[in-house]
Amino acid sequence: MAYFEIFLALFALLFLSYYCFRNKYGLPTYWPFVGMLPALLQNHHRLHHFLADVLEKSELTFFIKGPWLSNFRLLVTADPANVHHVLSKNFGNYPKGPKFRETFESLGDGIFNSDGDLWQYHRNMAQTFFGHPQFQPFFLKGIWEKVENGLFPVLDHISKQGLEIDLQDLFQRWLGVGKERKLREADKVADDFIFDCISRKMEEMCKRSLSAGQNKVENEWKLDIMNLYIGDKRASSEIGSHTNKFLRDAALNFLVAGRDTTSTALSWFFYLLSKNPRVMSRIREELDMILAQAKYVHDFNKDDKTKGHQRYNYLSRNFAELSNKLIYLHCAVCETMRLYPPVAFNNKAPMEPDILPSGHQVDSSMQIILHIYAMGRMKSIWGEDCHEFKPERWISNKGSIKHEPSHKFLAFNAGPRTCLGKHMSLIQMKATAIAIISNYDIQPIEGHVVVPDSSVILRMKHGFKVKVLASQP
Repeated sequence: MAYFEIFLALFALLFLSYYCFRNKYGLPTYWPFVGMLPALLQNHHRLHHFLADVLEKSELTFFIKGPWLSNFRLLVTADPANVHHVLSKNFGNYPKGPKFRETFESLGDGIFNSDGDLWQYHRNMAQTFFGHPQFQPFFLKGIWEKVENGLFPVLDHISKQGLEIDLQDLFQRWLGVGKERKLREADKVADDFIFDCISRKMEEMCKRSLSAGQNKVENEWKLDIMNLYIGDKRASSEIGSHTNKFLRDAALNFLVAGRDTTSTALSWFFYLLSKNPRVMSRIREELDMILAQAKYVHDFNKDDKTKGHQRYNYLSRNFAELSNKLIYLHCAVCETMRLYPPVAFNNKAPMEPDILPSGHQVDSSMQIILHIYAMGRMKSIWGEDCHEFKPERWISNKGSIKHEPSHKFLAFNAGPRTCLGKHMSLIQMKATAIAIISNYDIQPIEGHVVVPDSSVILRMKHGFKVKVLASQP
């Protein structure tokens, strides 16, 4: 009996020492039976910030262990070397895998869920589509039409009526997303719409091939993603893309790509501008400087009330030529996504056992979380001022845009799966920013708390309540 009491006392002493050590450095305690679950539950409302704190104190990589017998093990990392290893150097060992496909079942076998040859096929098709010389003008035309016919009327009405609005909700509705739609209902509506498009597209292509030469058909599909898939002969024999289910999956992935992430990024962008009027002033100065350099002649004093619209009209008509000159605006957008990346983390699972550059051993029984939100807040990566909103950190000594490696700035993923829509997303954000900044002032509602949600998509938990004012000349 005495030996048991001595053993129990030693065990208690060791556990107390361990607890004090962990508590001193702010790391989650590994409790008997329940593991680190209490710390996760205690911080579930601020999970991303909590994990960022843990990673800062644990040399950028940390194991999270769940309750005993649960086999719940997560390796969370913000180490750029680990990120480069997983997403680039040893890419083949870290596929999306069946768990990811199960989670996002509604996306089917499209580009986001697929691996291997099927993923490579989808990516090649997307590169062909996005790389067409007529695509960017077509894309820009669509943006300006949505701004002028959808965004401006709403903002003008809100401004004139002095109403409050949730800017995040507005961006979600404007871009066709939103949490208010039930998933099953949304799937049904999307399927009905896409299958109808497929049927009409096949009928249209059949009629065209009968009434015109094959060369004409091939020339006309290049700006239509559905025609591109249907008309691909290799796909029909090797991939089987002529099945309606396959075409539905491909189309749905293109429809949803970037919508939720872009609306989220725009919300955080205008939130940070509202907290940093200096940056807003610098952006407006840059826009006016570009107009001056372009020798844009107009007597603004003749009608100051229309200055914003005149600035917008000129920049929108000449955006393709002027876009590369919007250096400070581009840097402000990148700085926003460093602090508030639209996708908070990336989830991977190795097929085979591996050793990360940090020395941690991983295997197929565990999940690896590449914590993008935390990476943007690590002093060892971005410096002592990493929590400050400073677009200037993206400007080189020569005054040009400073490009950071993708395994350091992970907002658009890295390696072979780098986001194909990166260029389009940046264009859409900058175009929308120009439209709003030229015409309106965004004023946050006093007392409204803006915090990130603990989800994969880094939405604002309570939205972003603002008033929209006509900008002053």
